[in-house]
Amino acid sequence: MNAVTWDQRERIMELLADASADPDVRAVVVTATGKGFCAGADLRGTPPASGERVAGDVARTIRRGAQRFIAAVLDCEKPVIAAVNGTAAGIGAHLALACDLVIAAEGARFIEVFVRRGLVPDGGGAYLLPRLIGPQRAKELMFFGDALPAAEAERLGLVNRVVPAEELEKTAREWAERLAQGPTRALTLTKQLVNASLDSDRATAFAAEAAAQEINMTTRDANEGVASFVERRAPEYRGR
Repeated sequence: MNAVTWDQRERIMELLADASADPDVRAVVVTATGKGFCAGADLRGTPPASGERVAGDVARTIRRGAQRFIAAVLDCEKPVIAAVNGTAAGIGAHLALACDLVIAAEGARFIEVFVRRGLVPDGGGAYLLPRLIGPQRAKELMFFGDALPAAEAERLGLVNRVVPAEELEKTAREWAERLAQGPTRALTLTKQLVNASLDSDRATAFAAEAAAQEINMTTRDANEGVASFVERRAPEYRGR
């Protein structure tokens, strides 16, 4: 069920950082093999504590682990698609919901499993969910820990598209290819603006928008987009 170990989490964060830095990477797809997308954190893979636990150890572990993991997705400078093939529980659900676009197989489920273990949601869940579906719905999912079927997740706005399982990989690839053919820096700046918008007042958001457009207009793709419009032809974006 792809419970994620500490080492796997570090590796995924490394790959996301590499994707941000590599101009030849134009889009990222996060998916899984097997029955599930991600059953949550594999606690057996956590590095052993040295000595007696003291106050602050757990918070430090969360900051260094689950929160860095989700932040790596949110901060990736390329569009990130989640192709959810099965159950996404706990940090696995938050991994999917941190992605820019979410495609789910019909049999996929999302579970805020923390309450079942007597735990507080971590890995950004209480940050992500209210921004996606509002505080009341977020509390319902987190208080009860019920499995949310893909179709219901789509209705609530957690998922962009639900497809038959056999079409998941094809659909994710089609979306990634469309994004990869787009103006990558403009997409990056758009992602940053949208992610910051719910934490900003209007003046801050408008200033960020103007600054982003100023930066974007220095790119080759922005000039190509304007030129192709004037010349009435399809643009050829190169991600630069």
